[in-house]
Amino acid sequence: MVLKKSLIVTLTSVGLIFGVSSLNAEAGSSKNPISSFITVPFKTTFDKGASNGSGTILNVMPIVEGNVGDWNLFNRAVIPLARVDGAIVGPNNPSPEQGGSASGLGDINYSLLFSPVNYDTFIWGVGPTITMPSASNDQLGSGKWSTGIAGMILTDTGWGNILVRGRQIWSFTGDSERRDVSQMVIEPIITYNMGDGWHLFTDMIISANWEADSNNRWIVPLGGGFGRSFKIGNQIVLSRLEAYYNVEKPEGAPDYSVSFTIQFVFPTY
Repeated sequence: MVLKKSLIVTLTSVGLIFGVSSLNAEAGSSKNPISSFITVPFKTTFDKGASNGSGTILNVMPIVEGNVGDWNLFNRAVIPLARVDGAIVGPNNPSPEQGGSASGLGDINYSLLFSPVNYDTFIWGVGPTITMPSASNDQLGSGKWSTGIAGMILTDTGWGNILVRGRQIWSFTGDSERRDVSQMVIEPIITYNMGDGWHLFTDMIISANWEADSNNRWIVPLGGGFGRSFKIGNQIVLSRLEAYYNVEKPEGAPDYSVSFTIQFVFPTY
């Protein structure tokens, strides 16, 4: 099995699989000449159906790949910019403060994954993650510093990819009047390559707020979408459109969401 290690791991560390084999073909090589990437996805999500109104979230998720000895290092940040009608519960913010409409910066999450350069069937990575109380409004963040562990595991199926990635964080300091944070996020991603850069996929972001009661703990979406990888000049671009319905959700979470992602990949030779 020939896997394009740097490309696949970099893209999947962000949770975005966009027809890897087609992208390699567009890059013009059967071998991967690229040793590292800087990639910047912009994901806009429209949340609808929450009891407190609607929300729009732009997640900017840059990732920079490095290498130390026998390990690949993937530095990834999730920087949310949001506009909400009220306190809307979601994976970005499990315990928002109650109030009216708000716009601005949310809590920023940073993860560092260590992944072995040499692997057999599965690519895996694990490392620390931290969430900072950077929100410009209490409704857009938890008010807590939280840290924990993040990880991912990926396999190439021949027809596509299967990836599972996730994290568990716990708050350790911050606003004493805000609820503590204990949150798990699991993100199973299945991608089916159709050729010419096109692919079908499902990318369900499942989250659990362990500080909530059992009736308001889980967000479980069901859905999927399609996307394509292509080039504009020498610039590698990846895009996708997806929609999900929350079959399980706490009070204050949206009924459904629609997302559009555009991602720019900058290879470093």
